[in-house]
Amino acid sequence: MAELKTKVNNASVKGFIDKIADETTRADCYKLVKLMEQATRAPAKMWGSSIVGFGSYHYTCASGRESDFGP
Repeated sequence: MAELKTKVNNASVKGFIDKIADETTRADCYKLVKLMEQATRAPAKMWGSSIVGFGSYHYTCASGRESDFGP
């Protein structure tokens, strides 16, 4: 069975956003993180090297395979 390539990790969300060159885009990203954390009640976490996710969920496929996934 193939393993998921995109996994939650301990990389810094702030560090990822701070690398955004455009100041307006960077400020918008911080606003979105705040809104999403409030809406999901889950902290922002990096998934892979370029996805900011909020929480995860457990699912079962029709084949019976189970896994946890997020953003």
